[in-house]
Amino acid sequence: MPVSRRLLLFALAAAGGLGHLGRASAEDNAAAGVIQRLYDALLAVMKSGRQLAFAQRYDRLAPTIRTTFDLPLMSRLAVGPGWAKLSTDQQQRISDAFGRYTIATYANRFDDFGGERFEVNPTPAPNPNGAIVQSDIVKSTGEKVAINYLMHKAPDGTWKAMDVYLSGSISELASRRSEFAAVLQRDGADGLVRLLESRAAPQRSG
Repeated sequence: MPVSRRLLLFALAAAGGLGHLGRASAEDNAAAGVIQRLYDALLAVMKSGRQLAFAQRYDRLAPTIRTTFDLPLMSRLAVGPGWAKLSTDQQQRISDAFGRYTIATYANRFDDFGGERFEVNPTPAPNPNGAIVQSDIVKSTGEKVAINYLMHKAPDGTWKAMDVYLSGSISELASRRSEFAAVLQRDGADGLVRLLESRAAPQRSG
């Protein structure tokens, strides 16, 4: 099945899964534990505030981000159909750069603490592709921002996130995909790697 169609099916299935919360098994509940551990790591970094330089936040978050997300799969889905036309070396370089970019994004976004807290629904929503873990970032004002995670079983048997839905339904992968595909078509694999590295490197120097 083409990657583009698979990504669409993932998004549709995720949206459908949010509508019915079934009784998840203990194994499915482990998916929520993955996101809870991610939030614990983010909160610890946030509470350190501006005492940490960007590179320090990056290094602290990197192990958790790599454990939480299936970065190789996410990079493939973010690139789209053009992925199949790349060599193994090009795929690896893009995947590595995508991983660094993802870690840098989290280190940049969660750089200070203002009384926020994270809430994770311990019972994932059943989904044909795995499970949806629903969560909220609760601001100090009480306002909630929904962030949901499409989880799947990785080849090693662990739960990993393969997409993030901002405001509960906006796929991060889908939002990146059109840009990545355009860069790949115009500048090739090297151009996409340069784009990803340029977005991570300046942040790490902070």
